[in-house]
Amino acid sequence: MAAIYYLFAVAEDQYATTFGFSVRSENPSLTNSLLGGLASLSGGSSSSDTDILYEFIQSRALVESVQQDLDLVTLWSRPEEDPVFAYDPTGSIEDLVNYWQDMVHVSHAAGSGSGLLKVTVKAFTARDALAIAEAIVGKSTEMINELSAVARDDATRYAREDLEQAVTRLKTAREAMTRFRSTNRIIDPAQALQGQLGLLNSLEAQLAEAIIQLNVLLQSAGETDPRVVQLRTRIPVIRKLIEQERRKFGLGGNGQAAESEEQGGTAGEEDSLNERDEDYAEIVGEFERLTVDVEYARETYLAAQAALDAAVAEAQRKSRYLATYSPPALPTSPEYPRRIELSAVTAGVLLLFWSIGVLVYYSLRDRR
Repeated sequence: MAAIYYLFAVAEDQYATTFGFSVRSENPSLTNSLLGGLASLSGGSSSSDTDILYEFIQSRALVESVQQDLDLVTLWSRPEEDPVFAYDPTGSIEDLVNYWQDMVHVSHAAGSGSGLLKVTVKAFTARDALAIAEAIVGKSTEMINELSAVARDDATRYAREDLEQAVTRLKTAREAMTRFRSTNRIIDPAQALQGQLGLLNSLEAQLAEAIIQLNVLLQSAGETDPRVVQLRTRIPVIRKLIEQERRKFGLGGNGQAAESEEQGGTAGEEDSLNERDEDYAEIVGEFERLTVDVEYARETYLAAQAALDAAVAEAQRKSRYLATYSPPALPTSPEYPRRIELSAVTAGVLLLFWSIGVLVYYSLRDRR
């Protein structure tokens, strides 16, 4: 009778709100997989998203987070005259977690394999029950979003690392090309080479023309003829210039060099300068090598950028989100404690103990 009196006269009404949600994905084939990439984070665990949420809703981390926002101790300890169903405000965080599991009931809707969760939240006022339910939905959404962000970062991490390496390689190749152009003062050795070849061909044509003119004049004029003297002076000069241009291409000859040494002091000084001329064959070879490096680095960069874009798109396609199929609503009437059910259970238990006591009493009396 005391229990029934307490239930109907002392116990405070409790309001309950029920809501349901599930973790959904843009990728239909991976709806129940672990956030499209969290397998690597969980050591290859086969737990589904709903299993993670199931444990999260009952975890101490969620209780502490909601406690900071709503002050659960105050909300659940308001009915001071109801020491049985109300929370003891002097309890520890472990006591609060245990009480949370009594007031917040989470279960799998329509079976454990449906991927749907149903949560029932109880409180001593309708607004408190709704506030706690909305807090659970908000914290669960934040948890899923954080896990999705971690999964996206993990899925794109290697692509980003490859892109960083490709950018570094491209910068190095372009810096080497810039140093080459600054050192040799040449923008494009191919164009400079064409100009030098044109000059060499022109000099060789002039040499051939001067030799022909000299041979023609020798048929009708003597060695003292001013025109013969001029041509004999002109031909070595042209040969000297041709030798200089050939040296730039790495094609210099001993015969031409010896003939150049006979031209006197001025020619000797020019030879000394020409020996320091750059070898165009080596310059062009170096330029081609650097060009290949730059082109390869550029192609690698474009490929890495495309791979990163594809990885980001794939990660976005596999991202998860919390879908609330039954949002929490403000309860209009108290559902707990279920006084009639508890009274029946209490009466049944008392009847059971009374029956056991009677049986024990008569058993002991019959043995005397």
